[in-house]
Amino acid sequence: MLPPRPRTAPSASAPLPGAGMPQERLAQIAARLTFVDLKHRYAAAAAGVPGSRGEWLRLQVRQTEALSDLWMLRGAVFSALSELDSDRASLARIDLYSALSSVFPDDDALMPALS
Repeated sequence: MLPPRPRTAPSASAPLPGAGMPQERLAQIAARLTFVDLKHRYAAAAAGVPGSRGEWLRLQVRQTEALSDLWMLRGAVFSALSELDSDRASLARIDLYSALSSVFPDDDALMPALS
């Protein structure tokens, strides 16, 4: 299980650098959309994993709050999908690998093989 993230309220007295600037807001929106898309792909991949392992993966995916959380789950998801012998699991692995390599393009050495 992923460690809980500390919940802190942003300070009203200390504005963020660049907050309110159009490019900053667009960058925040793009990052959020990327996270949501990747989280949906993880959820779709975990949906095909049966049993308690699948339940655990689905719970972990639901609890993610950042791209780093999803990155830490990649090994568990790929491992579970590689143990399934179905076309759906193979397609889910390929889709997830493609999505991860577009979000983290320099980390191909850390990604599992798709054999």
